[in-house]
Amino acid sequence: MEIRRATQEDLPKILEIQKQAFRSEAERYNDFSIPPLHQTMEELEQEFTEKQIWVGIIYNEIVGSVRVFSKNGIGYIGKLIVSPEQQNKGIGRTLMIHAENELKGVEKIELFTGEKSVKNIHLYNSMGYTIVEIIKETENVNLVLMEKVTIE
Repeated sequence: MEIRRATQEDLPKILEIQKQAFRSEAERYNDFSIPPLHQTMEELEQEFTEKQIWVGIIYNEIVGSVRVFSKNGIGYIGKLIVSPEQQNKGIGRTLMIHAENELKGVEKIELFTGEKSVKNIHLYNSMGYTIVEIIKETENVNLVLMEKVTIE
C-alpha cells in the first residue's frame, strides 16, 4: 500500500469512505446523528487546511485515510477510516503507524473512538494506547479518549 498526503482532489473520495466506514459505527449504536456521517465537503475542506490528511492507496484507489495534527506538544490522530471491503487487512494499522511517525517529538498522542468499537479499541491497545476518559458524545454514544505517551 502506498501512503501519501491527500490532495484537494482526494477529498470527495475520503468523505465517501468516511461515511461508509462510520455507517457501521452508527448501526452499532443505533444512532445516525454521529458527526462523521454528517460532515460536509466544506467542513472537510476546512480540515484539509488545518491538519495533515493522509491516504492509503492500493491499485491507484484510495482505500483509507487518517488525519493528524499537533498542538502544544500533543499529537492528535483522528478519523482513521478504511473502506468496509478493505477492513481487517492491516490497512488501519499501517495508517496508524504512518500517523504516529508524522507526530515524532510530541509528548503524547491522543485519539477518540466509540466505547463499543471493540476492534478499534483492540487495535489501539495493541499499539500502546490506554483509555484515560469516557465522554458522552450523544444520548446513545460514549467516546473513549485514548492516549499513548511517547518516548524518544
